[in-house]
Parts: sequence; C-alpha cells; structure tokens
Amino acid sequence: MTAPTVCQPTALTEFQRAALKVSYTVRALDVDRPTHLLSGPDIRPNPGDVVAAEVTEVGRHTRVELANGRRAHLFPGDVLLLAYAARYAPDQFEAELPLDLGPCHLVAAGGIAAEVRTAHDAMAAPTRITPIGIAATAAGTRVTMEGLAAPTPARPMRGVPTIAVVGTAMNAGKTSTGAALVRGLTAAGYRVGAAKITGTGAGGDRWLFADSGAAGVLDFTDAGMATTYRMPLDRIMEGARDLRDRLVLDGADAVVLEIADGVMQPETARLLARDDFQAMVGSCVFAAGDAPGALYGVDRLRAIGLPVVAVSGRLTASPLAIREVAGVLDVGVHGLTGLADPEVAVRLLRPAVEPAGYFHDAGDALRLAGEPVAAAQGASERSA
Repeated sequence: MTAPTVCQPTALTEFQRAALKVSYTVRALDVDRPTHLLSGPDIRPNPGDVVAAEVTEVGRHTRVELANGRRAHLFPGDVLLLAYAARYAPDQFEAELPLDLGPCHLVAAGGIAAEVRTAHDAMAAPTRITPIGIAATAAGTRVTMEGLAAPTPARPMRGVPTIAVVGTAMNAGKTSTGAALVRGLTAAGYRVGAAKITGTGAGGDRWLFADSGAAGVLDFTDAGMATTYRMPLDRIMEGARDLRDRLVLDGADAVVLEIADGVMQPETARLLARDDFQAMVGSCVFAAGDAPGALYGVDRLRAIGLPVVAVSGRLTASPLAIREVAGVLDVGVHGLTGLADPEVAVRLLRPAVEPAGYFHDAGDALRLAGEPVAAAQGASERSA
C-alpha cells in the first residue's frame, strides 16, 4: 500500500460520485465509490492507482465496459473510473504508465489508463482522456488495485487437476479453447473453476467462461492487478496461485487457466518457464492461428518442460491447416466441438490416457465435409 500523501485531497460531491462510469477493472468500487481525489503537479501515478478521468476525444474505444459487463457508449465530458497500468497488445496498443497526471489515453475498454507508445497500423487513434485526480480516502490514502484485492486464501488441502491454455499471440483462440474445455469437463461431471491469470483488465473472457458453465470464474484483477504487463514476475505467480487456490477452496475439482497474449510476451515466457508454475499445471492445450505457429509453440513449451497434450485455436477453422498440423505433430488437433466433448476434455485433463496422434473429432469431421465454421475464436480479445 502507498503511504498517505501530503497533498490535500479534494472531496467529490454525491452527484459527482453517482455520475462516474465505473469500469470493469475497478468494479469493486461500483457501490462504495471513492469520496476524494488527489491531484496536482507533485502527484505521480503508480501501477494500479485508481484514477478519475474525463473523456476529451472519443477514438478507438467508443465504449467502456462497466462493472456489470455492459459496454457503455462514451461521450466527451464523461468521467470514468479507471486504473493506471501498462498494456501489451501487438494487435492494438503498446502503452506505458504516464509520468504525471497529464492527458493520456483509454487503452482498453475494460478500464485501463496509460500513454500509447506504439499502435498497430489498423488501429484508430486512441480515445483521449484527461485525469482529474487519483481516487483517495478522506485521509489522503490512495485507492489501489492492490487494496481492492481479496485476501490471500489458505492453501487447499487437496490436489486438483489443472489444464493451462497457452497460445501464439492475441486472437489465437485461447479463450474460446478454454471455454470449450469448460463445457466438456462440466458435461463430464466436473465442477470446473476457470481463471485468466495474465493479460489486460476486461470482462469478456470472464463472461464467456461463466456462460460456458464454469462454477467459479476469476481473473488477475481479483488478485489486485489491472494488467500483468510490467508487473514483477513473483507478483504474477503469486496472483495465479491465489486465483487457483480460491477456485479449489470454493469447490472446483478441475481448473482451466488461460494465459493471455503469446509465448513470446515477456512475462508469459518467463512465467511458463518457472518451476512453481509447471508444478501447478498438469497439462497444456496450445492455441494457434496457423500450422507453423502450432509447431513452434508446441516445440517451445516442450523445450521448457511443459506437457502439451493438444492443439486447438483459430487454425481449426481450416481443414487444410488441420491436416498440416496433423502431419507434423504427435498430439491431437481439436476444434471447439471436440473440446466440448466430455470424453475428449477428460483425456486432455488427465494426459496419461490421451492417445498420441491426430484426433478426428466430430467438429473436425464437419469441417472436412465443408460445413460452415462458427467465427467464435478470438472474438473477446479483438474487442478489448
């Protein structure tokens, strides 16, 4: 926790508090909204500080995801409650923490304030915001994501099989892959817990896991992080362990973990190589957009000691890509229909009984027969 500042906090009126559009990332403040703001030239943002900011120009993000998941339209003059954090998104923005409370950008619809450094060529200009002040108590103590986190849970007394979903990059189909596994394991009779343990604060993946039947769903914002980019690796691992433990303590007997971005993202690469992460995970499903990506990803994960039991992702929309992967890898290639099959999902959760080689599930059979493929893969990441 940040020590109280010497700056005198400014009180918010009840009308100002009620008018705040509270973003998903800081949803813990939706009911008990901050009463004061800290501002001035001496105030420096820290990662995870909660900030009230006025929309000055609507750009790429025309909406903000509210605490309840609804995407509210943005207009100049709206005041948003966001969290300061960096963002890593090769398909959208690379953004860093600002040095002061000067104008910056809304870099993620889930509620992240930062300063854009680079952007994908396809991106419109970012939505511009002007911070009004950092949320604080009447005593001047900053309101932070760390302070909003749930208490560290006790360590469970029982082991629970855990499967991780890793991918090549954004939009590889990781969330859809994880959701299909949730459906399959739930159909097999498991009480499934699901968590996204890295990434950028946004609720789309959470809602998809819940809609897919997960009995409990958490993400890294519940562990007190607005994003995991630029966060210390020990802090990310601690958060991941706490999320999994909380799901197990709440009754999960199988856990699906999604790791955001791709295997070349700095924090992801280091996290996957950790002994304590590998000890927490029993098997991995790799999501890729094409066959070369699948080959590279599987080889990379195996080289650092992770057990890859299947390939899925956007590549399964193409019968030809499926055949390419099947010709070079010794693990199954599963579409969403296959992953949602309880027998398949259980084999992947418990890899000792997973047969090697290409698994031709019903979903892949339809694709090979030329039936249309649902364009669900990666939708939540594209909208963030």
